[in-house]
Amino acid sequence: MADIIGVQIIGMLFGFFMIYYTFLHYKRKEFTFKEYGFWMLFWAVFVLLAIFPQVLDPVLETLNISRALDFFIITGFLFLIFVNIYTYTLVRKTQRKLEEAVRKTAFSKK
Repeated sequence: MADIIGVQIIGMLFGFFMIYYTFLHYKRKEFTFKEYGFWMLFWAVFVLLAIFPQVLDPVLETLNISRALDFFIITGFLFLIFVNIYTYTLVRKTQRKLEEAVRKTAFSKK
């Protein structure tokens, strides 16, 4: 535990902050219990990996990645790309539904 470096401390603090932030959203009834459980598990694993990055060594060796930080950066970018595309598709779907509702309302008022 004495070998914890600055990046690990920042990762732990970020993970604990996100656990608290997730808890606040759950208490405000903005998250369902399933969403709350998913995010709490996600952030708990994040904190554990920040504290014990050597757990990833077999995965890193298999993928031929030299450092755990490189792995986190790569997976972070992939996650952000996925979230961006997912959000875009949700917005487009909502936009189509809104356009359809506006058309129906406009035609029914004539």
